[in-house]
Amino acid sequence: MQPKIKKQKQHYVNNDEFLAALIDYRKQVRAAALKENPDITDAELKGWKSPNRPRVGNYIGSCFLKIATHLSYRPNFINYMYKDDMICDGIENCIQYVDNFDPTKGTKPFAYFTQIVYYAFLRRIAKEKRQMDIKDKILEKSGYDEIFSVDGDSSSDYNQIKTRVLMQGRTASRSKDSK
Repeated sequence: MQPKIKKQKQHYVNNDEFLAALIDYRKQVRAAALKENPDITDAELKGWKSPNRPRVGNYIGSCFLKIATHLSYRPNFINYMYKDDMICDGIENCIQYVDNFDPTKGTKPFAYFTQIVYYAFLRRIAKEKRQMDIKDKILEKSGYDEIFSVDGDSSSDYNQIKTRVLMQGRTASRSKDSK
C-alpha cells in the first residue's frame, strides 16, 4: 500500500508574483513623481496625488478582487445581504492604502491586504447595523399600522408580518422592563 501524498492546495493569489507587481507599481509611481517633481521625498511620495500618477494595474486589481471575494466566503461573512458592498469596500480600501505597503518591511502583501479587506468588512457590517437600528426606530416611532397598511388589499401575508413585528416589539419591551 502506497502512502497518501498530500495534495498541495492551490492558492488563488501567488504571494511572490503579487509582491513583484507591487514593487513594479511602486517604481512606476516613483518615476512619475520624480518626473513631475525631482525634489520629492519618500514621505511626500505616499501622499502624492497627481493626474500623472500611474493607475494600479490589472493584475494587482484582480488580486484585490480575489482576496475580497474569497474572504467573503468565510463563515462569519457568508450570509450578509450586502456582501457585494463589503467586497467593494474592501477593494476600495486596498486601492486607497496600496502606497502604505512597504516591501522593505514585509514581504507578504497577501496577508497585508487581507487584513485591510477584513477590517473593511467589519466597518461595513457596523454601518449596516447602525442603519438597521435607525430604520427600526423610525418604524417604532411612526407606528406599524401606517407602514403595513395596503391599499385595498387585506392579504393575510401582510397581517402575519404585522403580527410578528408587534410580537417582537412586545417581547423586546418586556425584556427591557425586566432589567
